[in-house]
Amino acid sequence: MSVVELTGVTKRYPGGVDALRGVDLHVEQGELLAIVGPSGSGKSTLLHIVGTLDLPTDGHVRIVGHDVGRLSDRALSALRARHIGFVFQAFHLMPGVTALDNVAEGLLYTGLSPVRRRRRAAEALERVGLADRMRHRPHELSGGQKQRVAIARAVAGEPDLLLADEPTGALDTASGAAVLDLLHELNRDGATIAVITHDPEIAAALPRQVRVRDGQVIG
Repeated sequence: MSVVELTGVTKRYPGGVDALRGVDLHVEQGELLAIVGPSGSGKSTLLHIVGTLDLPTDGHVRIVGHDVGRLSDRALSALRARHIGFVFQAFHLMPGVTALDNVAEGLLYTGLSPVRRRRRAAEALERVGLADRMRHRPHELSGGQKQRVAIARAVAGEPDLLLADEPTGALDTASGAAVLDLLHELNRDGATIAVITHDPEIAAALPRQVRVRDGQVIG
């Protein structure tokens, strides 16, 4: 099944600036890929389009079979909540709140009861190797552990697609390598993952590389 289908996608901003120009991209279920390019290449815009955080000016976007252009804002929000998980460089954890509650908060819009949200959050933290850190707050965690909490929050809802935007950018080399190992492990368990990065070394460590430059997929 195609998780992502982009056909002829263009994103034009005021002033005639084309951040994306006729992009075609298909991502199949179970893939692990890098979307790689330098600053200003269009990869962040591509992330926003794939994540349904923004809509294209032209072209068609289908996510898990849903035609994004035909959905209302409410339906788009539901699509993101049910089918897409996000991991960002800055972690975006709530300070003063335990790792368990940070992950459970990410399930708020899934319709699960509070008890089931916490159970699912605990399972996700165990999955990323943080069973012994559930009661720790962000200031009590290392950078690598914070990113693992963020990944647990993203996968707790069992999304069809995980989008990781520069997931190792704020980490030291060892912690970054551990996060990449975790993404490989999640992929082996069946997760479909796209890593957005400017680092060619990180991209080279993944099975598929989609190279973006000047708003176009060049390879």
